[in-house]
Amino acid sequence: MADRKKLRNGHFTLSDYLILAMLAAMGIASKVIIVPLAQAITGPLFIPGGVVAGGFFMLFLILGTALTGKLGAAVLISLIQAVLVTITGTFGSHGAASLFTYTLPGLAVEAWFFLSKHRGCCPLCCFVGGMIANVAGTFAVNTAIFRLSFVPLMLSLSVAALSGGVGGLVASSVARNLKKLDIL
Repeated sequence: MADRKKLRNGHFTLSDYLILAMLAAMGIASKVIIVPLAQAITGPLFIPGGVVAGGFFMLFLILGTALTGKLGAAVLISLIQAVLVTITGTFGSHGAASLFTYTLPGLAVEAWFFLSKHRGCCPLCCFVGGMIANVAGTFAVNTAIFRLSFVPLMLSLSVAALSGGVGGLVASSVARNLKKLDIL
């Protein structure tokens, strides 16, 4: 048991890298389904669909940290996603700007977990982590692409905070259930 705890606080293991790679891939693969659904719901409200869908995608960053318990998990997932989207040009790609728009949420989550000394261990830290990640992602996309004026940007950031927080709560619940089942 002591060796397992020591590894959780140390370097990433091979199984950690596999988990992070799978989470990054699941985040990219789910975009094809989630974004059109979110756009259909938010279209009449004049809210970009990616703002709402982002809450779902950011849960993978939170889940990676919650499952591994290590700093750096969220930024690794976001870097993998950024590279995959940029190279393949898949759905959700903003070209080279994807390196910025995908990586900034990972860095924001890492900053939150570092400052709070949490690692996706409780619903509150996951909620705040998801909220911060989606707000950072929405801000990054606005800076790189949309350039919304102040009022629409504030509306988008508010919706991003709510949907990101919900995504963080989902990540917390998934992590708790996986740990309860002793799968990982």
